[in-house]
Order: sequence, then structure tokens, then C-alpha cells
Amino acid sequence: MPGICITLLSISLALSLSACGAGLNAESRNITQVTDGVEGAIINDQHEIKVRNLLVVETAEKAGVIVGTIINTSTTDDVLLGIAVNTQVVTLTGMTTIKNGQPVIFEGASANAKAVVPALDAVAGQNVAITLFFARAGELRLTAIVRDQRDDYAGITAQMDALATATQ
Repeated sequence: MPGICITLLSISLALSLSACGAGLNAESRNITQVTDGVEGAIINDQHEIKVRNLLVVETAEKAGVIVGTIINTSTTDDVLLGIAVNTQVVTLTGMTTIKNGQPVIFEGASANAKAVVPALDAVAGQNVAITLFFARAGELRLTAIVRDQRDDYAGITAQMDALATATQ
């Protein structure tokens, strides 16, 4: 009998210590953000604006460049009026009208917009407050991380001329 008790106790301890006993509420099972970028949304009866993978890249010149995507899944177009990073107004060029099925993409091979804060008051590893202002949906406040200009973000620069002729 003592052998069975020790075996049952060992199995019980193994399950609880390995978190297998947590089931559907295990912390590792409930992770939803898989990138450094933050996500947010304005969803109500008239608007459905989603922001995906939003972050700021610090450049060698100490500027900040927004990386991320804005998606409008409602039938009504909206316009991105502006962005602020730590209350500093961002210089915005490229596509600002957000239509259903046509995301606004900051940086990367499919980029159709660019957003730069000329003098970023934060360094890589810190979090910054980002506010996005929309003509119809209102404003969305997020807290995003600042990344350094390496790895996936090595080619990102603060030069605005690349998208100066993009469609508004």
C-alpha cells in the first residue's frame, strides 16, 4: 500500500509542478501577442479600426519610425489624421485614407505610408505612448515598445521621400 501512495503522490506532484494541472487556464496557453508590436482596436456600431504589430524603431539619428498596420473592416472609410508619440506630433506621408480591404502599412516591402517622429525622446527597450487620431472613429491610445535599428528593423530609416508620391 505505501508503494501505491508514493506513486500517486509522485504523479500528482509531477502534474502540478509542470503546470499540466492548470488545464485551459495555464499562463502559457493564454498568450495572444506573438510579436513585439502592440495591438489595439476601436470597435463599435459604426467603426471597426484595428491596429496590428505597432512599435517604434529608434534610428541612428535618434528619430523614431512607426512600424505596424492599420486595418478598417467596416464599410465606411476613415482617415488617419495624425499620430503622436509621447505627445510629439509625427510627420505622416503616404496613404492616410483607410478603406475596407486596403490596410495602411508602415514600413516593409508592402509599405504605403510612413510616420516619423524627428526627435524621439526614448531609447530602445523603453515604452512610449502612441495616440492615433482618426476622422470618424476618434482616437486610440496604445503603449508600444521602442526597438533598435537591427535584425528585422535594420533597413528602416527616417527618410520621408520614398513615399512622398503615394496616393492619399
